[in-house]
Amino acid sequence: MRKKNFKGRCEKRKIDKCVEVCRTYDPIQYAYADLLQVSDEVTEISCNIPLDGLEVGEHTSDFVCIKANGDLIVRECVHRRLLMKPLTVKLLDASRDYWLRHGVTDWGLVIDEEV
Repeated sequence: MRKKNFKGRCEKRKIDKCVEVCRTYDPIQYAYADLLQVSDEVTEISCNIPLDGLEVGEHTSDFVCIKANGDLIVRECVHRRLLMKPLTVKLLDASRDYWLRHGVTDWGLVIDEEV
């Protein structure tokens, strides 16, 4: 999860399952995009999707994907060392609540230790 107009280092690349150019901002996002690309379960990948109307400010979700059965999955990439920080918890809760309001139940975290 990032601020909407994040100004950090960005790596742009073309991924077959991604309609637009995939922009990754850290190694976790980069590695997870590769995992999604080879997954037979995922048919389409969208990166850095804006979360409109959040109370905590303008932020984006890292990955919103369409599965083969048409369901949406949402994944937020987080460094393990930031998991217990109050702001990180607040932002992740806001993201989860946002997607639940939009009918998405498959919401999860991607942590650097898992990738």
